[in-house]
Amino acid sequence: PRSQRLTESERETRERAIERLRRHAAVLAEAFELPLRSVEPESERVRSRYGICYSDGRIQIRLHQLRSDGVLKYSVMVDTLCHELAHLRHFNHGRRFWAFYRRILAYASRQGIYRPGSEMGIAAPEPFRAPGLPAAPRAEPRRGLIQLELFPGG
Repeated sequence: PRSQRLTESERETRERAIERLRRHAAVLAEAFELPLRSVEPESERVRSRYGICYSDGRIQIRLHQLRSDGVLKYSVMVDTLCHELAHLRHFNHGRRFWAFYRRILAYASRQGIYRPGSEMGIAAPEPFRAPGLPAAPRAEPRRGLIQLELFPGG
């Protein structure tokens, strides 16, 4: 696997990024009273999403770029983190989810956690806006773990 071929410097960069994300996630989760359990790096094999949230409070964030060995821009990771944190309250992509996600992102920006365009790497995406979409129906509580993926597919 690619992770075994990472240089020491690449491993250290990724470790620093995940530790920074964990600290920022704790600040955001506390500010919004979210049941965050952990933030872990996503598997290097995952190519179809930036993050994933589980109903037990675990979040995984992709750290790596797909076309190079580099680490994603930190603002991209924070944007993804805010998206996944919003799922800890709204496990769907309805209107309330998007409004809550924007509140978390705005708070992260005011706290200096989210600073798009301030670091080298790939360009930060604009936060997704879902204008005019109807609210998703409330899911019935289910037993066991469920997950919601950001950018699911192929």
